[in-house]
Amino acid sequence: MAVACANGQDEPGVACAAAAAIELLHCASLVHDDLPCFDDAPTRRGKASVHRAFSERIAILAGDSLIVMAFETLARGVAGFPERMGPLVSIVSRAVGLPHGLCAGQAWESEPRVSLSAYQRAKTGALFAAATMAGAAAAGKRPEDWRLLGERLGEAYQVADDLRDAVSTPQEIGKPVGRDVALKRPSAAVELGIEGAVARLEFLVAGALAAVPDCVGSDQLRHLIRQEADSLLPSQLQRRAA
Repeated sequence: MAVACANGQDEPGVACAAAAAIELLHCASLVHDDLPCFDDAPTRRGKASVHRAFSERIAILAGDSLIVMAFETLARGVAGFPERMGPLVSIVSRAVGLPHGLCAGQAWESEPRVSLSAYQRAKTGALFAAATMAGAAAAGKRPEDWRLLGERLGEAYQVADDLRDAVSTPQEIGKPVGRDVALKRPSAAVELGIEGAVARLEFLVAGALAAVPDCVGSDQLRHLIRQEADSLLPSQLQRRAA
């Protein structure tokens, strides 16, 4: 939404439909990620995970239904703008599929050894890249110019998530912690150490700020990115930095 606004969006409904579709896909990924065959997480956002509350079968079907609903939402919201429909469907579908999307990231997570950066680009970066590219496409601009910003933001977010898993509490983040170590998953906090992961996060945020293309709202967008990045650091580490 911020990228669409920065590009002077002329049809807010198109950007809203794309944003809703991406969030539905994100929610689907969380339902599936919590399943016993992956994280076997008992809670999510402070509540029982879907498979714990309603059974594993229902959780699989719920995740599948959210995926279908994402594309239904996109199609309904962009129906009046056929010239933008094709690019948006392509951007969103590539973000969740193979060989480089969210599903690929989940597959990499299932492997015994993987490149941390490659894993994070697929698991999280792909969805962030879809968000920035879709924002541009929704505003009728060239989406490819916005890919790098999304990739760097996504990797930064995943590094911050690794830090939260390492130093936060279940009450603070609404889900179990210490899962990366317990499940032997790729983690910036494990591979780089806490200080190294914090430095990596700052490096990626700086790269994201530098990757914002020239547009009418570029200054406001950089300010928003900086604000959001500051909030990603776990509170324990924010106090340490202060």
